[in-house]
Amino acid sequence: MHRNTDREGTRRRIRHRIRAKVGGTAARPRLAVFRSDKHIYAQAIDDAAGTTLAQASTLDSALKSGKTGGAVASAKKVGEAIAERLKEKGVEAVVFDRGGYLYHGRVKALAEAARAAGLKF
Repeated sequence: MHRNTDREGTRRRIRHRIRAKVGGTAARPRLAVFRSDKHIYAQAIDDAAGTTLAQASTLDSALKSGKTGGAVASAKKVGEAIAERLKEKGVEAVVFDRGGYLYHGRVKALAEAARAAGLKF
């Protein structure tokens, strides 16, 4: 018998399992990634204080202007932007939270671009 897979439920379980182990501080915030069908979002979160230190997404006006070249290219731009914004605030190292998504495609491109821009994971 065929069972329908609850992909959102599966991702939610994985996300909670990751968040139980990964937490952000002011010195080393959690770099959380959210991926929708059209856009990708990244934010650096200080879980101890419950605040967002920086954020970047494909909806930002600076990243939205002009052709981006596709979803993976857009994710790379978001990774570079979040790294730049965190370095302006004096943050050099983060803890990566893939949000229950596979480390593949857009999520991987964002992470590698942030690393290339100087963030340490």
